[in-house]
Amino acid sequence: MLMTLAVVAVVSGALMLGAAWGVYGNMSAKTQGFLVALAGGALVLSLVSELIEPSIEQSSVWLASGGVAAGAVIFALADYLIDEKWGPNSGGGLLAAISLDGVPENLALGVALIGTGPMGVAALAGSIFLSNLPEAAGSAKQMAENGDRSKGTIIAIWAATAAILSIAAIAGNVLLAGASPHLLAFIRCFAAGAVVASLATEVFPTAYRKEHHLSGIATALGLVLAFALGQLGG
Repeated sequence: MLMTLAVVAVVSGALMLGAAWGVYGNMSAKTQGFLVALAGGALVLSLVSELIEPSIEQSSVWLASGGVAAGAVIFALADYLIDEKWGPNSGGGLLAAISLDGVPENLALGVALIGTGPMGVAALAGSIFLSNLPEAAGSAKQMAENGDRSKGTIIAIWAATAAILSIAAIAGNVLLAGASPHLLAFIRCFAAGAVVASLATEVFPTAYRKEHHLSGIATALGLVLAFALGQLGG
């Protein structure tokens, strides 16, 4: 449980540090685009190596495929509702978009930490920090630029998001320790599908708009850094 709490602290800390940087820091559009692409690259590797591949090994390729498809479809539906019905800049819509891929991923994260050694925990925590910090910074900066909310309100929204994801990771570690490997595989792949959809519709398009010259390099760099952290854990 102590290791789980350490990783949860990294998850929450990365989101809060990123949000504070985006709201109060001096971040150019090009820097924002580079960081978002960096996070996207890290997520590409994470969703394959930490979510999909273990699920296929523990269950079946058919269940994994169904989970990925379900996650992508539900994310696309939520993304449509946020854009067309709730408003893309609403606090509730933002929480829905972030939580849809984050909650199942963190549920599975809590289970994955059971029996993990210190080096594995360090690698996993580093990968999470690498992806969450720039993602939160870019999103918080965009919210601040819209001018619809105060800086304090934006930080409060991200604090609520960090709390939701932290609770999900702890719940996964405590409540799903004895769950069926097929259920855990579906949860992981549902999260992977939502992440894939968010990368295609939100992350990479935003990165390219902000920094189209270096976004490809940043994506590759994020993937390489995530791979290096994964090797550390192995």
